[in-house]
Amino acid sequence: MKLVHLIYVSMFAAIMGVLGLLPPIPLGFSPVPITLQTLGVMLAGSILGARLGPKYAALSQVLFLLIVATGMPLLSGGRGGIGVFLTPSAGFLISWIASAYVIGYLCQRLKTVVVWKMLLINLVGGVFVVYLIGVPVQAMMMEIPVTQAAIYSLSFLPGDVLKVVGASFIAVKLYHAAPFMKEARA
Repeated sequence: MKLVHLIYVSMFAAIMGVLGLLPPIPLGFSPVPITLQTLGVMLAGSILGARLGPKYAALSQVLFLLIVATGMPLLSGGRGGIGVFLTPSAGFLISWIASAYVIGYLCQRLKTVVVWKMLLINLVGGVFVVYLIGVPVQAMMMEIPVTQAAIYSLSFLPGDVLKVVGASFIAVKLYHAAPFMKEARA
């Protein structure tokens, strides 16, 4: 791995940390708060994955979660430590690795980078994959049926769709504006 790759991976782990400093929006019926950190996951996949490949996008999330596990309070609400992986939101946290990988994998294979394709990729990787892993773990941790956890998660969809739109537009603009993105795809 080249030093510049490590810098990119670290930069996206840092973006996740910065997004975690923003206050979460708690929901009265669910212990999983609304945060902007899934936006960071989508950006890592869309930008880093397109530039270097899906393994680097996923590695940025692994690095971030390892930093959180050491006790750094970088999750929204100032949470950190190994204990966060034993909460109802643990599956959502772990899903960030797979989500960044899937988004990066799909972005790397794009022949043309356009908004509608990026929207679809971020919707699949940034919402579907996250829910696919997060909802069953939440159900298990809360000792409720998966269907009930899925119903709880519906309240996150409007915000997640906004994050998909934001990440997609940012990624497409960056791809067309930044020469380093085009060099990687040539």
